[in-house]
Order: sequence, then structure tokens, then C-alpha cells
Amino acid sequence: MPSYTVTITTWNQWFSGTDDYIYITLVGTEHSSQKTLLNNPQGNDFDSGSIGSYDVTVEQNLGDILLVKLEKRHQMRDDWNCRYITVTTPSGENVDFPCFRWLVDEKEVVLRDGRARLPQDDKTSLMKEQRQKELENRRKMYRWTEWQPGFPMSIDAKKYKDLPRDVQFDSDKGIDFNLNFANAIQNLFLNHLLDMSQVSWDDFDDFQKIFVTIKNTNSEYVMNNWKEDFLFGYQFLNGCNPVVMKKCTILPTKFPVTNEMVSGSLERAMTLEEEIKAGNIYIVDYEVLEGIPPNATDPSTQQYLAAPIGLLYKNTLNNIQPIAIQLGQTPGKDNPIFLPTDDGYDWLLAKIWVRSSDFQYHQTITHLLRTHLMSEVFGIAMYRQLPAVHPAYKLLIPHVRFTIAINTKAREQLICEGGIFDKANATGGGGHVQLVQKAMKNLTFRSLCFPDMIKSRGVDSKEELPTYFYRDDGYKVWEAIKSFVTDVVHIYYTSDEMVQGDDEIQAFVKDVCISGMQDFDYCEFPKSLKTREELIEYLTVVIFTASAQHASVNFGQFDWCSWIPNAPPTMRRPPPNQKGVVDLKYIMESLPDRGRSCWHLGAVWALSQFQDNELYLGMYPDERFTEKPVQEAMEKFRTKLAEITSIIMKRNEGKALPYHNMSPDKIPNSVAV
Repeated sequence: MPSYTVTITTWNQWFSGTDDYIYITLVGTEHSSQKTLLNNPQGNDFDSGSIGSYDVTVEQNLGDILLVKLEKRHQMRDDWNCRYITVTTPSGENVDFPCFRWLVDEKEVVLRDGRARLPQDDKTSLMKEQRQKELENRRKMYRWTEWQPGFPMSIDAKKYKDLPRDVQFDSDKGIDFNLNFANAIQNLFLNHLLDMSQVSWDDFDDFQKIFVTIKNTNSEYVMNNWKEDFLFGYQFLNGCNPVVMKKCTILPTKFPVTNEMVSGSLERAMTLEEEIKAGNIYIVDYEVLEGIPPNATDPSTQQYLAAPIGLLYKNTLNNIQPIAIQLGQTPGKDNPIFLPTDDGYDWLLAKIWVRSSDFQYHQTITHLLRTHLMSEVFGIAMYRQLPAVHPAYKLLIPHVRFTIAINTKAREQLICEGGIFDKANATGGGGHVQLVQKAMKNLTFRSLCFPDMIKSRGVDSKEELPTYFYRDDGYKVWEAIKSFVTDVVHIYYTSDEMVQGDDEIQAFVKDVCISGMQDFDYCEFPKSLKTREELIEYLTVVIFTASAQHASVNFGQFDWCSWIPNAPPTMRRPPPNQKGVVDLKYIMESLPDRGRSCWHLGAVWALSQFQDNELYLGMYPDERFTEKPVQEAMEKFRTKLAEITSIIMKRNEGKALPYHNMSPDKIPNSVAV
């Protein structure tokens, strides 16, 4: 009687094994085996990290093995994570069946072999039905819901424990915001200051009491130079939020800066109008913050927000420097334009207000909305519309790893009512919700395409902005990802017609737009794809957003935001409405108190930490693709990423302020923190 050998690998993480009964059925082109209990009497069969081989004896040859069916029956009622199954046929041929999923309860899991297949590749009713049944089951598990009106849709799970097991974290380590924050506070020796709300710092040096034990090269540089105009301007290029500065082609009427005001800051013997025409003037405008209510969760501390506008100048050294700041959107006598020639404290506080506003914009729009929430939308649509055998599913799943889990935790502990966000941030207490709702109106698909986003702000010229490393490194990483995606797409799609005929990829794109983005008129997300080039760009956006873009705006938070005066999470006095009234005491009373400073520092420290089990861009330990051409494309991708890393490392040599937030060796595959 023919015998098939089945080799099963259990994941090596803690609590991945099971003592439950495991049954297997082999489905071939000719026949199917009986459901067979896998049992090795000599030991534990499915412990964590185990690899076990079992014989499945059949009465007659099954033909080509098409499907493997796994079923777990309760004995101990523990979940099991099966990583991989290899079936060795009587003729000695090995057929690999990637699993990489949890078996929970007594539900059957049906696996295809490792070759990726488009829906039009499946010709038999058996394989078509398997695809459809898999998606039907997934749509029951991955349901859309609206966490807040006007937000992108999210997973329908009120709590983390309600999530499907396959998208939960590996283990409980590092997944609890409250626990992570408590650990951060303990590691930073801040416990004794947490309860000191309403107690101001004495002076700027006083902030070193919570800073000295954790400074690093970049954060120490920021501490020593944060007052300088050149560092203020540099942050719009390579700081935590390098996405807001635009070239100024005409001064808005709401910001009536005159040549007389700024002539002392211009270095080329040109008027302000001439400098604008020459392309040397840039602008930052935080209009989206106008009307957002400040945090009122603490009745004993009044908190404030502003919606400033800043004018920036590229000087003869190609440094970006501020030359005018208005702290409100409506010009007038009670909304003066602050200048570098003003009293030192007036000018310093104006810059501090811009930095605080930039922090609010960064946390809520650049970081939360445009990376976390968008990656979740892509992830949910992927699970709902792409079966595991689809090449796009295999390509994208490493880039949605833990994203749904981290966002669910955030909604449960971080950005919820009474969450950590409310404790220190001026947009806490509901302002952050309104800010996302307003920012959604500018979230278009094209704004997620890195080259388009850079060009739309008029900052794409390397000659004009030679030290815009976020842009330069981002271009390199974008092109590397796009080249990799191109190689994979061309393996499976030989024509544009094949893209048009792929019902599953079309359903994925449509689900993102119609459901995930709620088909808002202004979102401009595509509902279908007609060409291979469109598919390549779309998949590149998904991967780049989850990996490079998130890394560039997340992991520099400690560098730039740990020195509190450089990134105040809240302000305790309103913006000054006249010049000449600001002194050191005024600034100290405006900056966060000691308690909120500690909450803030603990948060940015925790958010900036890489995970112990981090998988960086190009690392794909789960072998979901078994085809050699794809594996060769992956190796080519890794080689290109290593070249980019080397270029960045060489550029950073000797720099007092190195930029590495877009370096591939520091870019995790997915939004997971």
C-alpha cells in the first residue's frame, strides 16, 4: 500500500505547541486519504519548535497532492501554530505546504502548496471552491467597523483579545501600552516626578533632571542646539515630521509678511518678493489645528493649542532658517508676526509654539493617521479579499504583521478616552479625534505615493535642498521596493489584461476605497486597476507606507522629542498676543509641568524602541513563496537594500547629526509599535 510521509514544523515561540489531537487529510487529483490521527508514541508530537514526521498510508496512489486539511480536536484546549508541512510522495517528491497560522478551537484549516496562483489559474471546481470558502471564512473574522465618525475604518474588535488569533502578537511581551509605559518610567527613573503636575520647571537646564540618564548622540545634540535657528529649520527636512514644509510661491494674505520685516534676514541682496521668485522661501502652515479644542481633561491645568504659520528662508549656506512666525491664522494687532530681530525670549517662545504645533501634527496626522490607520485599512482588505495562495497576499502579509494588533491596543489604551494620550498631549481629550477627521480631507492615494508627495510640496530638487536626507533616502528605498514589486508582479502577470481579469485583486482595491476609506469624495483612492504599472504602484504604496514611511516618522521620536522644550506636548499659557511681554518665567509657565514632561518622555522613549524580534525590510523568514524566481527577486531586493544602507552609513560618517531614519537596516517591515 502506498505511503506518504508528512513532516510538520511547529513554531518555536513559547506556547505555540499543543497537546490536542491533530488530524490530517491529503487531497490529490485522483483520490483523498482518510482522516488520519498524527501520533508519535515515543514523545510529545507538537511541542514548540518541534519537527515531526508521520506516515499516512493509503489504499491507492492519490495523484498530485492538491490540498492538505488539518483539524485539531480538543484534549487540552490549547491553540497550535503550525508553520510548515512537507508531504513526501511514494515516488520521493517533496511538496511544500506553507501554513504560518494558528489552529484554534476545532476549525479545519485547508492548505494549498506553496506556489502562488491567481484566481484565473485555478481551473477545477475544487480549487475555485477552496479559494472562495477561505475568503468567506475570513470575511466573517475580519469585519469593518468605524471607531470614530470620519475615520478610516478599522477592525471590528472592541478589545485586543477579540482579534483573530493570526493577527495577535507572538507573545504577551511588549504589547501592553500601560505596561510598556510603566517600564519606561522605571527605566528612566521618573517615578518621583510623575505626580508633580502643575509644578513648573525652574529654567531650561532644569529639564536635564529627566534627560541626563538617557541622552544619545542626536538627542544630546538637540539639547545643546535647540534654540538655534538652523536646527529649528533643519527639523523640517530631517526631523520627526519632515512632510509639512512647502515651497512658497506666493505669500498668503492671512500672513502679511513684508520685505521691511525680514530684510535683515535675507542674504542675497534681494527683496522678499525676489527671493520667493528665486525659490528660496518656504512655508509651514498648521491651519488644520485651527478650531481644535485643547485638552480639558484636567480641570486644574488649562492647556492651549495654536495654529501657527512660519516663513522659512534658504540662506547662502543652504540652511533652512525661520524668518517670520505668526501664531494664529487671522492677522491683526493681537496676532503679531514675530521676527528674529525681536527680543530673544519673544522669538524663542514663537519657535517653541511652532515646535509644539508640529508635534501635534506629527503624532496625530503624520504618524497615527497616515501610517498606522492606513496600514490597518490595507491589512483588513487584504485578509478579506486575497486568499493565502494569491501572490499579492504572500507579498503583503509581512508588511501588515502586528499592525491590526498594535492599533487595537492603541484604541484600547493609548488614544481612547482616559488613555495615555490624554495625560500629556494638548490634543488629548478628543482634540486628536477632530484633528484626524479634518486631516482625512487631504488624505488622497496620490499623497501616499512618496515621489508625488515630495513633488507636490515643491521640495523635489536636490540642487535646491541638498541636505534633505529624508527625501533622498526615501527615493532610494521607494525605488528599491518598487523594483522588487515589479519583479514579483511580472512573474505572475504577463499582461495588463491579467490584472483586469484578477477578480480578487480588484476586490482588494475596491474594498480599500469603498469600505476602508468609506468612499469619501475627497479620498481619490482607485476602485480598480487596469495595468500592471498601476498594480505595481499600488502594492509599492502599501509596502512603503507600512515600512519606510512609518520608520521615518516613528523611530526618531526620542531623538527629537525627548528634550521637552524642542517638542512640547502641551502648552499651559496661551500664545502671546503682543511683543515685549515674554521672559524666562513666562516660557517656563507655558511649557509642560514636571508631571506631563515625564509622561511625554516615557511615551516617546517607549515608542522609539525596536522590538526584540524585529523583522527589517527585506527579511522574510516565513517562506510563503516557494518559486525560485521570487526567491531570486527577494535576494536581489536584499542586495539593493544593503547597498542603500552602506551609502547612508558612509554619508553619516563624521556628522554631528546623522540621519538614519530611512536606512533599510532600521526600517521594520511593518507598523508594529
